[in-house]
Amino acid sequence: MTNTAPRNPLSRPGFIAAAIIVGIILLAAIIVLVTSLTRDTGDNITQPTSNPTSTAPNGDAADKSVCGLSGLETKSSLTLAPPNEWELVGSVAAPTDPEGAGPGTTAGQFRTCFAHTAEGALFAAVNAVAASTDSRNSSRMWELLANGPAKDAVKAAGEQTTSSGNTRLQVAGFKVNNYSAAEATIDVAYTITSEGGSLVSYPTVVRWEGGDWKVVVTETGAPIAPGPLSNLGGYIPWSGV
Repeated sequence: MTNTAPRNPLSRPGFIAAAIIVGIILLAAIIVLVTSLTRDTGDNITQPTSNPTSTAPNGDAADKSVCGLSGLETKSSLTLAPPNEWELVGSVAAPTDPEGAGPGTTAGQFRTCFAHTAEGALFAAVNAVAASTDSRNSSRMWELLANGPAKDAVKAAGEQTTSSGNTRLQVAGFKVNNYSAAEATIDVAYTITSEGGSLVSYPTVVRWEGGDWKVVVTETGAPIAPGPLSNLGGYIPWSGV
């Protein structure tokens, strides 16, 4: 008997490969989550894990900033919302402090070089998601990724047409789940403005490589899955809009 049950699109190799190739992998998990939220009116709220599954950091964690930004933290001192400015990158308001946490290098809507601090890691995580919402960045998205097969696939694909559809999100808050000079897990809470203000948690693992924070992804997506939030309890409120 033929099984006619609909197949989970996330399990299809084609979907996984496409997500990597177009460089939208940073945002795709949030979009999928938003879709599930709009279909589920239950009260079960799952919280994301804070323990990433990733390979050991490569390179020297003491490498200086590629663009000369100062600062080196081996432990996070980020306990309050940074007093930064915000700029629209793609459809997302992204944090900016060029003389502090970064980005130290800006080319249009593409921003790189963040300080070797917890604040720099936070700024890198948000700016990567913001960059993924602008299709003009597709040919350079590989530059934001940590070394590995996913980065190689994005680089080989070159420029691709990307789209996040009608989904719109903005930063609502953050917390630092784990931090060292080599690798950090930054949990950013986003408000899905296109879905009535639903909240989601998107933990981003970033690794210090070549003098900058790089986003860790695998062939199947982000190391830690996003999850819905009922409120900002446990997060530091922080937003640009």
